[in-house]
Amino acid sequence: MAHVIAVAGKGGVGKTTICGLLIQYLCEQGKGPVLAVDADANSNLNEVLGVQVETTLGDVREEIARAEMAKENPIPPGVSKADYAEMRFEDALVEADDFDLLVMGRTQGKGCYCYVNGLLQAQLSRYQNNYPYFVVDNEAGMEHISRGVLPTMQTAILVSDCSRRGIQAVGRIARLIEECGLHPQTVGLIVNRAPQGQLNEGIKEEIALQGLHLLGVVPQDETIYEYDCDGKPTSQVPEDNPVRKAVRQIVDSLQL
Repeated sequence: MAHVIAVAGKGGVGKTTICGLLIQYLCEQGKGPVLAVDADANSNLNEVLGVQVETTLGDVREEIARAEMAKENPIPPGVSKADYAEMRFEDALVEADDFDLLVMGRTQGKGCYCYVNGLLQAQLSRYQNNYPYFVVDNEAGMEHISRGVLPTMQTAILVSDCSRRGIQAVGRIARLIEECGLHPQTVGLIVNRAPQGQLNEGIKEEIALQGLHLLGVVPQDETIYEYDCDGKPTSQVPEDNPVRKAVRQIVDSLQL
């Protein structure tokens, strides 16, 4: 059964870059294949990993939920919704050398999606037997896990920038994880974009006030910024890049 690593934090703190580097390092360590799940509504994990996405699970969910009302039903005669959903979910799986990627996407239409959400949940449960690791890039909340769409969570990595508001945001997420009764084995904090890789006393104080376990600190880095501006996959920064090295050290400390 897959070990599920959920990465969360407020928008704009660099969690998707951290997520991509984490996936890259797991693959480098021979721990693949990894299933990367982009559960952020503002999905761009594929850009960090350097792969193209044509279909999201949200697209498939919308298609199936609206099939019976469409002028031309996309589900062939004699094929059940469940069988068609499984086929289309496979179409949404982007395969790379050491990892596969699923982009959850958003559902735009109105109406009840309980049935197709159940199909999605069943499909992801099947995937658990095919991968040693799921790495899930979440929104600020933990919606896909708290609603049971994703099956379990063993490790929660909360990412914040070097600000009190960022630390407070992940503190709320940590409390949400506890309230949802998810009981991961590890809940830890990564502080990203820290000047010179150092935390000032105010941030250390806020981390203590929120009761957060600090996994590590990732420095502010110009190369990451340049890769992002140039549209290059940030998971492919050079081996000696300080951000890449910091993420490796954190992953090693988790002993996954």
